[in-house]
Amino acid sequence: MEPEVRQHLTTLGTNLQSHPVIKEYRELKVRVDQCLLIKQYEQKIEEAQKEMVHAKHYDKPEAYKYWQKQADLYTKKLDEYPLVVAYRQALIEANDLLQLITTTITEQINERTD
Repeated sequence: MEPEVRQHLTTLGTNLQSHPVIKEYRELKVRVDQCLLIKQYEQKIEEAQKEMVHAKHYDKPEAYKYWQKQADLYTKKLDEYPLVVAYRQALIEANDLLQLITTTITEQINERTD
């Protein structure tokens, strides 16, 4: 890779790390990773899913329905938890920003090579 291109990529990476959208996403990611309630919801969903597999394997439709309701309940709680909602929104915004940058770079490269 050419030194000039490498320098531009380094600058772009540094600028991205300090961009407010990326900073907010990273901060929320840390908070989500450290949230015990979110971890508990995830564990309960996983446990219910495992029990659903067992119930299906042993042909126990009532047990399957029960564990499916449990999985749905904790999935709903997780999906509605404010920190998760904020994190998912920040993730969408960060992805949109990166997609915009990628598209812009691609268009500029294509213009220069035409």
